[in-house]
Amino acid sequence: MTFPTYFEAIDAKALLRAYPIGDAFEARYKGMSRDELFAIQDAQFRRLMQRGWQIPFYRRLWGAKGIEAGDINGLADITKLPTYDKSDVMASVAAYPPLGDFAGIEGDDHPPVIFHTTSGTTGRPQPLLFGPKGREVPNLLVGRMYRWQGLKPSDVVQSVYGHGMINGGHYIREAVTRYTNSIFLSAGTGIETRSINQVRLMADFGVTVLVGFIDYLRKLADVARDEGILEQLGVRMIFAHLGTEDRAAVEAAWGGAKAFDWYGVGDTGAIAGEGPDRNGLYVWEDAQYLELLDVDTGAAVEAGGTGDMVVTCLYKDDIAPCIRFNTHDITHELSGESDTGIVFKRIAGFKGRSDNMVKLRGINVFPHAIGAIIENRPDLTGEFVCRMVRDPATQREDMVVLLESRGDSDRGEIAAILRRGLGVEVRVEFTTPGGTASLTQIDVRQKPIRLIDERG
Repeated sequence: MTFPTYFEAIDAKALLRAYPIGDAFEARYKGMSRDELFAIQDAQFRRLMQRGWQIPFYRRLWGAKGIEAGDINGLADITKLPTYDKSDVMASVAAYPPLGDFAGIEGDDHPPVIFHTTSGTTGRPQPLLFGPKGREVPNLLVGRMYRWQGLKPSDVVQSVYGHGMINGGHYIREAVTRYTNSIFLSAGTGIETRSINQVRLMADFGVTVLVGFIDYLRKLADVARDEGILEQLGVRMIFAHLGTEDRAAVEAAWGGAKAFDWYGVGDTGAIAGEGPDRNGLYVWEDAQYLELLDVDTGAAVEAGGTGDMVVTCLYKDDIAPCIRFNTHDITHELSGESDTGIVFKRIAGFKGRSDNMVKLRGINVFPHAIGAIIENRPDLTGEFVCRMVRDPATQREDMVVLLESRGDSDRGEIAAILRRGLGVEVRVEFTTPGGTASLTQIDVRQKPIRLIDERG
C-alpha cells in the first residue's frame, strides 16, 4: 500500500512563505493595510470552506440551519454560519465513537494524523486531531512568537507543559526545536519531573527561558529559593499564560526575568501573543480569524466590549477543520495603534471562561479574576481555590475563597478587597502555604482547578 509520509504531505518552504517568521514576518506585516490582510484571510477561508463541506460534522451543523454551499461566498459571510463548542464535538464523539465525525479521516485515503486530547479541565478530555499542515502552522506560529519576543539561538528553554495524551508539551517542543535554534528541555509537569528536580535542571544546564503555565512557574521560584539556588539561576525570559495575573509578581519571583503573555487552546494552537512592546496580544491574523461575541446573545460585541473568543483556523484545511469554534474564553479588543507597526489587531488576553462564570446575587463572577486581585501581597502565596456552596436551610448561595496565607492575613481586610474587585461579597478562609494544592492539583494539571461547585 502506498501513502505519503508526514514530511511528504507537507511543503515546509511553502508554509514559511505563507506564514513568515523572523525578519520576514515583520517585513511582510509592518505597514500592511487591513484590506490587504483581509484578502489573505479571504483566500484561505474559501479554501477552508471547500474542505468544511466534505466533513459530515459541518454538513450536519450547517444543514440544520438551512445553509447551503452557495450561501457562503467568502469571509464576509462567516456570520451566517453557526458557532460550535466542545459540547458539540463531544456529542459527535458520543454519536460516532471513538473519534467523532469532525476530522475527515474516513477510510485509508487521508494524510498522516497526529492525535492528542485536551487536559479535561472543563470535563471529559476531548480528542484533538491534526494533519501535517494543521500541526505545523501552529508550531510555526509559536516559534514566530518566541523569536519576536526575543528568544535567541543561545537560549536554553525549559518547558513545564505536560506530555502524555495532552497536546501542550508536545506542540511546544515541536515549535521550539523546529522553528528556533534554542536548546529545549522538556521537563514537563511536577508529576513528570519533581519540582526539586525541575530547579536542579535549570541550574545544571543553564536554563535562560521558562515556558508554561504561570501558576506552576511561580511555585518553582519558591522551590528554587527554598533550595538556596535561585540566585544561581540565569532565567531572563518567561513565556506563560498570564491571563488576569500581574506579570510583576512572577518577574520579581524570578529575579527580574521578563515575562510575556500569549493565548491559545488545544483545538486551535496559538491564537495571539505579545510582541516586544508587551502592549496587548497580537492576533495571528494571517492564520487565525478571531471574533468576539456576546456571551448571552452571540452577537458581535461593540468596540471595546468583552466577549467570547470564537476562532476560525484559516490554515486548518486538512484534518479536523476548525470553523467558528467558541472557546468560551473571554477578552476584549484593544484600541489604538501599536508601537510595532504590525497590522494585526490586539486583544487584552484571557480574562476568564464564560462557562466557568458563576452568578452570585446577580453579579457575574470569574474565579480567575481573583488571582490578579490578591497578587503582590507578601502575606499571601497567590494560590487560591473557590468553592460554591448552598445553605440547605436558607438556600443562600455563597462563594468561599480559600487562600494560602504565610501568616498575619486579615480576613476582614481581604474580604473587603475581594468585594471591591469582584463587585460582590464572598467568604474568605485561609490555609497554610501549599494547603490548596490537593484541591487545585497544581502539581499534576496543566491548568489548576480554581472553582469547585459543591451546590449539588
